[in-house]
Parts: sequence; C-alpha cells; structure tokens
Amino acid sequence: MNAARAPAAGRASALLASALLAGCATQAQTERSVPDDPFVRSFRALKPAVVLFTMNVPSDDKRHKNAFDEAYGSGVAIASGRCGTDIVKMEHVIHDAHKLRATLDDLCTVPAQVVGVDVRDDLALVHVQVPDRPVATLGSSAHAEAGMQIGIAGYPIPDAFADEHLGTRTSVYAGRVSSLRRDALELDLPVIPGESGGPFSTPARAP
Repeated sequence: MNAARAPAAGRASALLASALLAGCATQAQTERSVPDDPFVRSFRALKPAVVLFTMNVPSDDKRHKNAFDEAYGSGVAIASGRCGTDIVKMEHVIHDAHKLRATLDDLCTVPAQVVGVDVRDDLALVHVQVPDRPVATLGSSAHAEAGMQIGIAGYPIPDAFADEHLGTRTSVYAGRVSSLRRDALELDLPVIPGESGGPFSTPARAP
C-alpha cells in the first residue's frame, strides 16, 4: 500500500523562494532564452533546488501492527558546499520515518539524514552527502498580501505517475494568496499529497 502524507499549514508554507539557475552537480546546463512569463522564470530558477523525499512511515492501517507504508514529500535545498547539502522540509512529513531518501534532478536518489527539527514550527533540516548543489534563497512572508500571485513547486503523488510510466518530474501550480492567518497563508491553489514541504515562490521579475 502506498501512502502520501497530507500537507499541514505552518510557517514553512510561507516560504517565498528564488534560486540561481544551475543543473546537476556534475552536469552543464544548456543556455536558454529568458521567457516572458514570470512564473516560467520563477519555476526555471527554483526547480534545481526542489527535492523529492521517499520514506517508510508507520502504517495507518491498525490491522497491520508494526507495518510500514511508503510515503512522499518535497523539500528545498537552502545550503550546499563541499560537505554536502542541507534541505528544509516540513517536520510532520518525516516524523517517525525510516529509510529516508532524497531524489535530486528528478533522477539521482541518495540516502538522507535528519539533522534538526523544530516541531512547533513544523520544520526539519535534512542533510545529503551530495556537494555543490543549486540552492534557493529564502525570502520572507512579511510583505505577503491577499490577492498576491504565488506558486508551489513539488512532486505530486509520484507513485501514481510511476505506475503510468510517466516518470518523476517536478510540478508547479500557480494561484493567489487568499488571506493571511496566524503563522500561515491561506492559498487558493492545491497542495497535493507528495508536495507537502515544497517551496513557494512569487513570480520573478524580468532581468
């Protein structure tokens, strides 16, 4: 039985991120023209820093004691260097998880280790021993307003796409901020299971 944990509102959901263009740590990127669509620019810049997490979590089926289900979540790389890469995601997604793995660039899967958690703010820091990765520059939700355009990048229910032989790909959804609530943003776009913990971004301005 495959499972994906449902998203939860929290300060992590208010990440407004942008990233430098880059590719795989050992792979050169082909130069491309700058698109006119601001969401395309934002997604193109952010995509290399988006990470898919796969893990085993305690089963919700009470009939199978000590059983585990496969679960998914998304995250975003925020720091990287010679010693590896640190990734932020939502703590509730990886709570009690075993065999945590991270997929980079839609295809490179490596073991991942939780190095810190903040349960109150629903944040976790995960480390992978892959050096010199593209990272996102974290922004702030301080200037967010109702009606503002916003998008989320992540991996929606990846096992469903794999079952149809459609491959693993980062997806993006665009919408608007519906309202500002205590320590959370209400959005009018879907956060599909598997995307929980993925980064949010506002449209990128033309250079």
